[in-house]
Amino acid sequence: MKTFWLFACALALMIPRSSPGADEVVATVGERKITRAELEKHVKPKLVQLENQRFQVLQEGLEELVADELYRREATARGISVEQLVKQEIESKVTDPTQEEIQKLYDDNKEDLEGQSLEELRPQLIQYLKQQRLGERHQQFLGELRKKYKATVALKPPVVEVGDGGRPARGPASAPVTIIAFSDYECPFCKRASATIAQVLRHYGDKVRFVHRDFPLSFHQHARLAAEAAACAQAQGKFWEYHDRLWTADDLSESGLKKVAKDTGLDEAKFTECLAKKPHSAAIDRDIEEGTAAGVSGTPAFFVNGRMLSGAQPFEAFKQLIDDELKRGEKKS
Repeated sequence: MKTFWLFACALALMIPRSSPGADEVVATVGERKITRAELEKHVKPKLVQLENQRFQVLQEGLEELVADELYRREATARGISVEQLVKQEIESKVTDPTQEEIQKLYDDNKEDLEGQSLEELRPQLIQYLKQQRLGERHQQFLGELRKKYKATVALKPPVVEVGDGGRPARGPASAPVTIIAFSDYECPFCKRASATIAQVLRHYGDKVRFVHRDFPLSFHQHARLAAEAAACAQAQGKFWEYHDRLWTADDLSESGLKKVAKDTGLDEAKFTECLAKKPHSAAIDRDIEEGTAAGVSGTPAFFVNGRMLSGAQPFEAFKQLIDDELKRGEKKS
């Protein structure tokens, strides 16, 4: 009997259970039914964020495992321990920072050092610079070992399907990396991010295509009208000139937007008529709808080949994703 019970349990575990469907009812309030699809749509921004965090943890763990294996193989090939290999190839090849480098680090961060002198902070500055160099040498050596032992990584990042909506774009359509941005012209973080995006486009040139999509937040008084105004500028073939001026404009009221139009060289009569009739409202609504469906809840939100990056991130955050996507593209070709 016991043998039969164990067999039945094992059989039950082998039978595939159906996964919950989108129409599964997860709650009821009176006659109101809340489905799993509605729930997941409601919390999608948080789910996307969790997926990104999960991937980051997996990626970091995989890099550690790959690095450990590469060091082990190379140490074995040389007939030494991993510790000896690290001393030979990492520690012995990192020199102490120069006085000029220490001074520069101190000067660059002086405002945040609360009046502490260079001499007081010298040991910490030296340690910081040395650790930085050790990390750089570690990555360089790992690159050499990856080539030698033909190491490859197949872990795929989470990707959100989001289109460009036929919206204004900078860069060639054939660019290997596309950045789709959902922005609000009244958002201070979007203004800050605009400078970073300019840096990204300068750095990568034709390798990156940048698409602007509107996501005016309801609590920003002039954001929607500014989006309408930019669309009116697009109708006159001067979207990017107007778009760039909006990030530095102090006044996004109707009169302020008209002044920007004049400064941009737009036909003022056509612009005023367009701003009054708002013929591009449907396109802006579509941006908001598709952005929300993709998990956007605030601005700015960027999708780098579908990989979500939220907030006014530094250049390094974009560089990490773009470089990774370029490498993935090279492997496919």
